[in-house]
Amino acid sequence: QVQLVESGGGLVQAGGSLRLSCAASGRTFSTYSMAWFRQAPGKERNFVAYISASGSSTDYADSVKGRFTISRDNAKNTVYLQMNGLKPEDTAVYYCAGGRIGARTSDYAYWGQGTQVTVSS
Repeated sequence: QVQLVESGGGLVQAGGSLRLSCAASGRTFSTYSMAWFRQAPGKERNFVAYISASGSSTDYADSVKGRFTISRDNAKNTVYLQMNGLKPEDTAVYYCAGGRIGARTSDYAYWGQGTQVTVSS
């Protein structure tokens, strides 16, 4: 069983930056691929980025490529999402997820509670 807790969300102006963190419990963190998804009000939960268990492979949604960077520190059981050049359309609740590598919500068995990111114009 893995428990995930996100932090680092908040209110930022367009063009600004935020770094989200997701702390995982359990000794098996390094065996899971990790991902970030986001969900805006009234919309479905969408893929943002994933990183493989070793950290050697990453992928991003087209909408965030070149602006967001996913990374992980297996010694600290933590995955990060560095978000630069934020836009109002990035406003959403951001969720951390752990599971097998992929871009679908069904690829991930473990989910955090979410952290709100609001980008003002």
